[in-house]
Amino acid sequence: MKLLFDFFPIILFFVAYKWQGIYLATAVAIVATLLQVGVAWYRTRKVEPMHWVTLVLIAVFGGATLVFQDELFIKWKPTVLNWAFGLGFLLSQFVGERTLIERIMGKQVDLPKEVWLRLNLAWVLFFMAVGAANLFVVYSFDTETWVNFKLFGMLGLTLVFVVAQSIFLARHMPEAKTEE
Repeated sequence: MKLLFDFFPIILFFVAYKWQGIYLATAVAIVATLLQVGVAWYRTRKVEPMHWVTLVLIAVFGGATLVFQDELFIKWKPTVLNWAFGLGFLLSQFVGERTLIERIMGKQVDLPKEVWLRLNLAWVLFFMAVGAANLFVVYSFDTETWVNFKLFGMLGLTLVFVVAQSIFLARHMPEAKTEE
């Protein structure tokens, strides 16, 4: 359910694009993200930092797209978002006692410090690579292809990365003791 909630604005953006084009899709994404943050606040009285950052970026880049009638702004938003997250993960290695990934997953998984550092660096590289891949698609293909990449390509890359991360984590998990 959380995955659907997180991807709600992207899915609505995709549907609106297919129906009426990039400008309506951008307006829908702005409204959907505002709604997403509002629902999160109403339900829990807190909003995840990722949703705040996404809201600010969609408001700025989506707003610029609508005001200037230039779709390049909205196409840059995923790159800026991914690079911001990558930078956040990178800086977390130098601020505080734990990396960002350890702060996120530390309650569920117990790993040595060097494993947390490698895992955090993997997330940095992932975010930077996805941001660069977005720019490649923006400047190499038409808007239709970019919209499809934004939903299916980025989602697919994220799923592959999470599976790879799970395999990496499994190698570092203590083995369960079996009773004979």
